[in-house]
Amino acid sequence: MDELIVKQSNTGHSFRFHKSSYVEDGALIGDEVKIWRFSHIMKGAQIGKGSSLGQNVFVSSKAKIGEKVKIQNNVSIYDDVIIEDEVFIGPSVVFTNVLNPRAFIERKSEYKKTLIKRGASIGANATIVCGITIGKYALVGAGSVVTKNIPNYSLFYGNPAVFKGFICFCGEKLDKSLKCDSCGKKYRYKDDGEIEEILETQSG
Repeated sequence: MDELIVKQSNTGHSFRFHKSSYVEDGALIGDEVKIWRFSHIMKGAQIGKGSSLGQNVFVSSKAKIGEKVKIQNNVSIYDDVIIEDEVFIGPSVVFTNVLNPRAFIERKSEYKKTLIKRGASIGANATIVCGITIGKYALVGAGSVVTKNIPNYSLFYGNPAVFKGFICFCGEKLDKSLKCDSCGKKYRYKDDGEIEEILETQSG
């Protein structure tokens, strides 16, 4: 396996990238970031500390990637896609930023913001239609087409992706009592129909 090259970013942080990748001057890259083969990071792109980008990953100039994010092979992160900390993006996930593209009409002023919140996971080959939010620690199944917002701790899959239950912080599906059989975490319903973890300070 080829060694990754160590480089200092404009922010003074040290990151590593493969010699076949192209990191433009002006990209804002945090410490301990790893960028693998044939990737392209544009000027202005933001990548947080400890994130890892697989082979053939493109990050546009107005994209933002948080800390400890894992992006697998063949993913393009376009303008106005915002990925928070500790998100997992599976191989060949597709993001968009325009709802009604035409080759002969420029619609850069119409880009829609897409937000992937902390700890969420998106399975391989899923398509994320622009302008939506995927909640924290949500899980999107492989091959899904996401056309609407996904609440926190929710499991969605299918085409179009639909609600299939609630998911724990650890990634296991919760039972009807909203308790995780794997890690033991407990949750409760909020007034808006979403769920939240029951912390020790919340008990009683």
